[in-house]
Amino acid sequence: MNLPNYVTRAERRGPSFDLIATYEPEGVFFERSGLGAAGAATASRYTFNATGAGAPDVADMLERTFAHISGDDAEPDSPPPLVFVSVPFDPSRSGVVVLPARTVRRDREGETWQLSILPVDQDSEIGAPGERFVGRPTPHPAFSGMQLRPVPTPDVYCRAVAEATRRIRAGELGKVVLARTLEIAAGRRLDPAQLLWRLRAVDPECYSFAFPTGERRPKVLVGASPELLVSRRGLEVRSEPLAGSAPRSGDPDKDRASGEELLSSAKNREEHAIVVEAIEESLTPLCATLEHDPDPVLLATANVWHLSTRFRGTLREPAPDALSLAIALHPTPAVCGTPRSVANRLIRELEPFDRDGYAGPVGWVDADGDGEFALALRCAELRGDQARLFAGAGIVADSDPALELDETERKFRALVDALRWS
Repeated sequence: MNLPNYVTRAERRGPSFDLIATYEPEGVFFERSGLGAAGAATASRYTFNATGAGAPDVADMLERTFAHISGDDAEPDSPPPLVFVSVPFDPSRSGVVVLPARTVRRDREGETWQLSILPVDQDSEIGAPGERFVGRPTPHPAFSGMQLRPVPTPDVYCRAVAEATRRIRAGELGKVVLARTLEIAAGRRLDPAQLLWRLRAVDPECYSFAFPTGERRPKVLVGASPELLVSRRGLEVRSEPLAGSAPRSGDPDKDRASGEELLSSAKNREEHAIVVEAIEESLTPLCATLEHDPDPVLLATANVWHLSTRFRGTLREPAPDALSLAIALHPTPAVCGTPRSVANRLIRELEPFDRDGYAGPVGWVDADGDGEFALALRCAELRGDQARLFAGAGIVADSDPALELDETERKFRALVDALRWS
């Protein structure tokens, strides 16, 4: 990492500013319910390994990054600069840090700021983006069966689930998350901004995100995740792990019954309890206080009910930054399994593809150490006219292969429909 020296210049933006208006190809985006940040015109980008031999001290890495940026004395109330970070599912592989040349950020108080990161010897300002983003008025036609290729095929996935349940019953592990992909040949160049716009419109309570990945063959990971891995604001830490799901229905009575059945499901509660125990075990040594819901609660997305447990805590001082917290938690049993090492080996054995950024942390961290990271779920890798969609299911001893296959199909369905608007 060899960064030039920068100066940041801050400017307030209007409260109605649309963060997607900042997003550009190869830019970055992270938003939930109108709050978050978007960046364009990358000033600097570097890779790092989160764990394993040679892994950097994250706090030191971030300190050296922000040490190259001086503030603008004309705007003392402006927020600190931030970087966007994506860590792959396998944390021993290279994560990516992006410092945008232009970032628009909206915080909990509703303040909207544009931060321009400029080399110290550059006098020209970075132009402001437009105020609003206009999405497509109508979708493209539905994809034909010839444009869709599942990897693995449904029958192979069901056999993998059956093998996983056999090993769980044999006592080799307690849980494993098995994923599938769906490859789409769209026949047109896919637009990440249009996909972001559609995903956000369908489910604004999810974390909409876009992040550039790949070096030789650039791709963009775009998705709408319901799961908060971790957030930090000062000494306050939050996490909202999800595990266990059920389909939603357009019929209010059936929809309510599906949610109530999920809450009472022994299989889903077992799957969820494994995740809660792991989050508590990881966060407790870092916290002065830590509380969570005594029982899971229902969280509704556009297509799926989830079991959720809300963690709230106060960090011990000196408090770790948000990225260090995300790495300490990752990968949780919600995306991997338990024991972690055994589940990881089984995933490598049974999944015939590389997860890359899928199911890894994606988000941002600023110079104060505050930040927010979601898990990159319900997402697609876009490259030109090609898309690769990801969906997974948590497998425990009582899992039914046909039901787990159906869960992944439901998760695919929402993304396939959203891609028609891209």
